[in-house]
Amino acid sequence: MKIWKKTACILSIVLLAGVLDPVPGLGVVHATSSTREKLNQTQREKETLENELDKTQENLDNLEDKRDTLEKELNYLNARLSQVVANLEELEGQIRDKEAEIDATMTALDEAREKEQDQYNTMVAVTRCLYEQQEDTYLTALLTAGSFSDMLNLAEQIEKVVAYDQRMLEEYRENKILIQAHENRLRTEKAELDDLRAKAEEEKNKVSDMVSQTSSAIAKYGDQISSAEMKALDYEAQIRKKEEDVEYLKKKLAEEIALSQAAANGTWRDISEVSFAEGDRRLLANLIYCEAGGEPYAGQVAVGSVVINRVLSGKFPDTVVGVIYQGGQFSPVGSGRLDIALASDKATESCYRAADEAMAGVTNVGTCVFFRTPIEGLSGINIGGHVFY
Repeated sequence: MKIWKKTACILSIVLLAGVLDPVPGLGVVHATSSTREKLNQTQREKETLENELDKTQENLDNLEDKRDTLEKELNYLNARLSQVVANLEELEGQIRDKEAEIDATMTALDEAREKEQDQYNTMVAVTRCLYEQQEDTYLTALLTAGSFSDMLNLAEQIEKVVAYDQRMLEEYRENKILIQAHENRLRTEKAELDDLRAKAEEEKNKVSDMVSQTSSAIAKYGDQISSAEMKALDYEAQIRKKEEDVEYLKKKLAEEIALSQAAANGTWRDISEVSFAEGDRRLLANLIYCEAGGEPYAGQVAVGSVVINRVLSGKFPDTVVGVIYQGGQFSPVGSGRLDIALASDKATESCYRAADEAMAGVTNVGTCVFFRTPIEGLSGINIGGHVFY
């Protein structure tokens, strides 16, 4: 906006003087009353367009604020969703371990039941052997003992066998009770884990829906921002057309050419003396995208070279950020298009390559520090749709 106000001031001075200063190579132009009226009308129209552009920019700022807020919310939701998914995976692992433990316990329980049954069957067999077989009863065995001592030993052995069987049966029964208690505890724990898993699944679905809704809202604001951006581009084009009034251009070009010549003859740094800051590459690539995204690669390198030439020249700021954001120098900065491009990093691969070449000191436009669309009477280096001077 500063350069447009400066332009209005220059035009006012010109109108008061009634004549425009001669510009080298463009001759002398006298301002008639019709010319003055034309310039006044052009200035009024340009100011109207600038006001519309300001409104559009304000709308863009509001939309971007809303989008930024939603993006922060989306980042929070994505982090929350990741945590829920991680918790769910951990629960799944615990449930798998618990199921494996239950399976092992069930196997042990089956074995305990089988041993209990075997022991019971053994005791039944011994009982039958001792008390039910007529030819080999417990009493017969005792009476047929060779001596009283043998009878006592046999009786003691039979009692030990019966006591051992009873003890083993009791141990198996106790073990079975313990295993059953363990099984019941495991099943209770698994039920609790299943409940936690169900709640985690519910939370995951809920957060996923919120992520989807927030993403849709961001996309909606993205569409509105794109629409506002197109509107800003249209205003820029109209303003640029008004600025291309020959009288205005002669004055503006005279200043730029003089500054370009002063820069070429002034002090220059070597590219090795420049310390680029973090983010300079992204900033430069996105400016190239805005100014020459549709140009041939050579045109993209040329735009990058102009920026770096200014950084190297003693007549301009000595940083990429300072050059690009210097008041009224690059229209995408004033219209907000550069900020929009930076927000989603719209710069293409070729724009990044062009930025890398320019930041390495490569220039295909010599020491030029300005560029614009070609107009009659302006000489310079023509690349794509721009003339560099």
